[in-house]
Amino acid sequence: MRLLYSGEAVADLVRLRHFIAENDPGAASRVAAELVSRIENLRQFPHIGIEVTQAPAPGVVRDMVFGRYIVRYAAQAESVVVLRIWHEKENER
Repeated sequence: MRLLYSGEAVADLVRLRHFIAENDPGAASRVAAELVSRIENLRQFPHIGIEVTQAPAPGVVRDMVFGRYIVRYAAQAESVVVLRIWHEKENER
């Protein structure tokens, strides 16, 4: 299964990493690597996340929680598209 990132998701990763790096550069690298590693698991388990009921296609759009981070993605027939990534204390995207 293909794994794709939207432009917004890439920007989210960059933003989160920069925010964490302001206080702890080592933690920023670890958190970013852990997020990417866990997102890779969606290739094998694309329906593991919770359906986003307010989405136009709730069976497709899902949220997966990794620690204090939420990854919103679309599980499609042949691909998983990461839509957004944010920390639980941020406003929902």
